[in-house]
Amino acid sequence: MPHSGASVLRFPGRLALLAGLVVAVPLWAASVAPVAYRLQLDVVTEGMDGDKCWFHPRAGAIPGPTPTVVLTMQKWNVKRSDVFYAVASGETRDLGRTWTPFVEHHDTLGRHRLDAAREEGICDFTPKWHAATGRLLGTGQTVFYENDKLVAVRPRHTVWSVYDPVRKVWAPWAKLEMPALAKFANAGAGSTQRVDLENGDLLLPIYAKEIEAKACFATVVRCRFDGTTLRYVEHGTELMFPVDRGFVEPSLSRYRGRYYLTLRNDRAAYVARSEDGLNFGTVQAWTFDDGAELGSYNTQAHWVTHADGLFLAYTRRGANNENMARARHRAPLLLAQVDPERLVVLRATEREIVPNKGAQLGNFAVVDVNERETWVTTSEGMAPGNPAEFGANGRVYAARIQWEKPNRDWNRR
Repeated sequence: MPHSGASVLRFPGRLALLAGLVVAVPLWAASVAPVAYRLQLDVVTEGMDGDKCWFHPRAGAIPGPTPTVVLTMQKWNVKRSDVFYAVASGETRDLGRTWTPFVEHHDTLGRHRLDAAREEGICDFTPKWHAATGRLLGTGQTVFYENDKLVAVRPRHTVWSVYDPVRKVWAPWAKLEMPALAKFANAGAGSTQRVDLENGDLLLPIYAKEIEAKACFATVVRCRFDGTTLRYVEHGTELMFPVDRGFVEPSLSRYRGRYYLTLRNDRAAYVARSEDGLNFGTVQAWTFDDGAELGSYNTQAHWVTHADGLFLAYTRRGANNENMARARHRAPLLLAQVDPERLVVLRATEREIVPNKGAQLGNFAVVDVNERETWVTTSEGMAPGNPAEFGANGRVYAARIQWEKPNRDWNRR
């Protein structure tokens, strides 16, 4: 059974009631209306499997009177860099009170043997409901291993798979065919967050480079999905940043008719805005509204989107987390509202949604479950160091954001 705890985060009107005190809401309230929510933190499962723990748990929700939430994740070999095994999935039909067993899909979402030493697998898989076809469609990317170790210089492809809710299995993963250009030789949609349009087209962020290149560019690909096959249609601005590994793991959201892209770089996190979801303007580093650097670097950030407010989920340095310096300060996991005009994080709204227990939480995802709940799913990555020293135990979390006001646009993204 999952465990749960709850804390109430509310911003009623122009005043906030905190610990029995009435305090003024900062000036940003004049231009950005605060969005109230309650947080419930569930532990879906916990514990280690020898040298392996669950990693990058990501969920998709199948709509219904009570949604079916399908959670996917992979075992990570904590003694090796980015070595993952077959994607597993389980589901809940009672909003997380109970879960089916998590089953690894070796035949369909596992590795393909290439020769005696090399295998091709997939990783960074993210499911999302595709309303136009009524399918749960997952996307991710390929990865190569040699003798169960990551091959650093390799091709990469975006992959997809479709879930069968009756049999509780996934279709064999398949590769998205991209234009035959060298710049797409290493191109994947790993750990990205997509937007689905009303006509059924997908806006899928990817990052790409030539195989031997060091830095990636990020772009958004418009795809078409017919319920069986995912096809490339076009792609937008190629956002370049020739610093370290460039831009990777982009995530996209649509809020009030505009599109927002958050981008990972080794030094800092960045953001850009678009009117059409393909063509983006100036890229800027994420900061707080007081001008200070956000402090998120070399890890993921994702969007939590309500019809009345845009939020960013992230990790950062300077959050009373020097115990996490070896793991790029990837705990605690934080959530804050964003000013969509200034493209800044509103410091006064920052809240911890998953605690720092010595394990990295930076590989996570967001799912709109229904109009009342949005979940952020993550797990305790049990390396580097000794996370158990601080209380980590390989937990898989669902941080359930329970909106005070219904999220009327929850199924329109």
